[in-house]
Amino acid sequence: MGRRLIDSLSTVTMAVIDFEYTTPTGAPKEPFEVAVQVLHVEHGKINLGAEFEALMRPPAHAALTVFDTGQTGITPEMVAEQPPATEVLARLDRRFTAGPYVLIAHHAPAEAGVLSAYRQSCPNLARLPILDTVRLARDLYPDLPKHSLDQIMRHLGIPAPPDRHRAGADVRLTAEIFIRMVTDSTTWMNLDHLRAIAGYTPQAPPPEQTTLFD
Repeated sequence: MGRRLIDSLSTVTMAVIDFEYTTPTGAPKEPFEVAVQVLHVEHGKINLGAEFEALMRPPAHAALTVFDTGQTGITPEMVAEQPPATEVLARLDRRFTAGPYVLIAHHAPAEAGVLSAYRQSCPNLARLPILDTVRLARDLYPDLPKHSLDQIMRHLGIPAPPDRHRAGADVRLTAEIFIRMVTDSTTWMNLDHLRAIAGYTPQAPPPEQTTLFD
């Protein structure tokens, strides 16, 4: 099934996305770092394409906490002079105008929530369907006690990146896990099968949008 599945993915450009975000009490998540890793199929193989990484200045009510800094290594000083998410996501969004695209994320509802909140700045991204690698892992590795990135990484024997919990490292790790799962699966048939298992519909797509999963 692996080659047939990979060939079906040649009809889209895949983009793995990851946010690092603060979680202010009583308010939505606010991103302070984003990374994207493009994947495309060529000669029956999934290859890495363009990358995008950027820091963002969160709003005053969602300042980085000690926990955020401890987990990511990103300090308030590192983001203080960065552009806000509206500017960064608008710049990223301008790269998503051709298509068709499909986003890939680990625990897609979190990434989808951020994109939905900033949909005025990133309308192209906000309307895209997402494949959730958590759901894919649950289907492929049902015996794992958890399906976190760390758990799957250890199960597959993938070394932990030194900057784990930075968006760039996590997006590349998610991309590697996705490629491994797609290559190893003997039951997944095509993109439609993946969307049935792990497709996540955007929370608030523009009304005129027809998504890849319709």
